[in-house]
Amino acid sequence: MNDPQPAAQAALATDVRPAADLRARVRAHEAELIAFRRDLHRHPELGRQEFRTTRLLRERLLAAGLQPTVLPGGTGLLVDIVPAGTRPGTELLAFRADIDALPIDDTKTDAPYRSTLPGRAHACGHDVHTSVVLGTALVLARARAAGELKQPVRLIFQPAEEVMPGGALDVIKAGGMEGVGRIFAVHCDPKVQVGRVGLRVGAITSACDRVLLTLDGPGGHTARPHLTTDLVTAVAKLAADLPSAFSRRMDPRWGVSLVWGRIAAGSAPNVIPLHAELEGTVRCLELAGWREAPEVMDELVARIAETYRAKWTIDYHRGVPPVVNEQASIAQLEAAMTARFADGRGPVVEDTEQSLGGEDFSWYLEHAPGALARLGVRAPHEKGVRDLHQGDFDVDERAIAVGVELFSSLALEHGRI
Repeated sequence: MNDPQPAAQAALATDVRPAADLRARVRAHEAELIAFRRDLHRHPELGRQEFRTTRLLRERLLAAGLQPTVLPGGTGLLVDIVPAGTRPGTELLAFRADIDALPIDDTKTDAPYRSTLPGRAHACGHDVHTSVVLGTALVLARARAAGELKQPVRLIFQPAEEVMPGGALDVIKAGGMEGVGRIFAVHCDPKVQVGRVGLRVGAITSACDRVLLTLDGPGGHTARPHLTTDLVTAVAKLAADLPSAFSRRMDPRWGVSLVWGRIAAGSAPNVIPLHAELEGTVRCLELAGWREAPEVMDELVARIAETYRAKWTIDYHRGVPPVVNEQASIAQLEAAMTARFADGRGPVVEDTEQSLGGEDFSWYLEHAPGALARLGVRAPHEKGVRDLHQGDFDVDERAIAVGVELFSSLALEHGRI
């Protein structure tokens, strides 16, 4: 995935420019970081099982003279890099990486670093995110030693992003957001070319919740539905009518979507069952809609279910709210990216669309302003897209150095609380 191409080399060149020494420092770690990423890729670990990943990170951070703290669950770490003379109470600038993998097979046939574990793969780029924040730690450790780091920084290596409601809550519970004034993260985007980032002010991901609706009744014979509770008709009515009724009760600008993925009722053609289930997801583009959705659903389910005399319960499982990027944080990302990589040969920052996927970085933004950027990982010669959450997902590994330089620049030059 690393064949150099002229279009990418324009953004990734090592030409002399202001603060060129930062680029040289990043490049000094690039081979190590690529090797680290490949090691993680060969040994992916699922959420809250990332013990090997945590151990490797801890050992490398200690070797760099830093003092990482492992989270109480045994996976994930926090590490602060605080300049000498920092006044007590000074807010920290934070950078977050998620470290877990997905429970799918790695189907690549052209990569010597493909997963060695069946049913586990780094198919969402978390190995890249981890390597970016590790590289940032190595660069900033040296900058602190040289007296160049002027603001305190916290690096968050978070477990279990793929497990709703997300390992971000583990970090927050452990005090990981205490004292943080602003937070940044990147996420691999296979639609964006390496050497570029995609930015968006406002919501960049969707809220995602799970809903399990259960109906119960006395059951009976299909010859006498009037004498019992016809659960099949009731659950079918809810499946058909609830999504449209739900959307009509919510502001259309919120982009609320209820989609069913499973329906279950009955086992014989002439028996009205005692139990039925309906399960699906609620996605929402805006925080206001996410907060209002459970109450509206309760009201609508009650009206429909009671028409059929069905007893009902809702297990509304909160997932994650949408990631809402703050304007000032996006401006800092754009300034840093432009200063570090723009050379007039093509854009290094592009607009990006909002995704309906969920991302638990949103929980951090309940505590401090910040932004999530989409890190370009597509090689210029790639004609198709190796999409996220697919077994053949892979990246142009030059993206790691881009991410490290971007984050290091935010810490040293362009990032402000």
